[in-house]
Amino acid sequence: MNDGQQTTDHELDGILVIDKPADWTSHDVVAKLRKICRTRRVGHTGTLDPFATGVLVVCLNRATRLVQFLTGEDKEYIATIHFGFATDTGDLTGVPASSPTSTGHLNDSLLANVLQQFRGAITQIPPMYSAKKIGGVKLYEMARRGEEVERQPIAVEIHELELMTPLQNNQCQIRVVCSSGTYIRTLAEDIGKAVGVGAHLVALRRTRAGNCHLAQAHTLESLAAIAEEGRLAEVIVPMAMTLAGPEYLLSLTETEMVLHGRKINQNGQWSSGQQVKLMQQERLMALAEYDAEMQTLQPRVVF
Repeated sequence: MNDGQQTTDHELDGILVIDKPADWTSHDVVAKLRKICRTRRVGHTGTLDPFATGVLVVCLNRATRLVQFLTGEDKEYIATIHFGFATDTGDLTGVPASSPTSTGHLNDSLLANVLQQFRGAITQIPPMYSAKKIGGVKLYEMARRGEEVERQPIAVEIHELELMTPLQNNQCQIRVVCSSGTYIRTLAEDIGKAVGVGAHLVALRRTRAGNCHLAQAHTLESLAAIAEEGRLAEVIVPMAMTLAGPEYLLSLTETEMVLHGRKINQNGQWSSGQQVKLMQQERLMALAEYDAEMQTLQPRVVF
């Protein structure tokens, strides 16, 4: 780093929001960030397919303990669907898996009406080209060997689903806000089936993951330049900002108790079992679970 500046571990305890480039795996991004940030303790909170771009939330150092809490956050995407034929992967990286079908009957009104049936709680069959494991083996590993196995449907939630652009050249864009674990490729295929044609994704951009938005995201190139200037701490998102839920400001005595994993008495207005962020000034010290009957906050993860 320039001018002898050093970034301490404390400054690098937090979140980086990355704008993942196309043709990079999430693992590639993590490997690059280990070099940029000069730390081995780097973990992401949810993969993006190599062809996809957009928000990849990455935790550094002590913040890697947040991965378990951030992985299940809702996601938002802008997806471009091509109608006319399906592919074996559900996206543009695959080969056609169906003969071209006529799309002459498709129009914006039909698509808008069909999208309504996918809002709310739905089930999906995980695609063969996915990282889901069956019998300890990832599905995409089986798919690459030409194997196909029966997959059980999973329950997901589509909170918002809207047509973003008019149908043109057999393509349109949709905006999706959904629960973690939703397969957007499968959603595109199922929308195609609902309108009677094959369909696949030709573009996918994640615009939000939990509380992390694309507006906060940095490219790997810009982060490398920032690191060279010794300014990485300026772009780290504090751990508390990425987590939903109420905060409780600790006293000095309570801070010592929490750091030793001891519960603290607090007559809060929270519901039993609710997660509470225990703060010292603006720093997240621990995540606690509230016991309404005992009126205590029990630390579950201490930073």
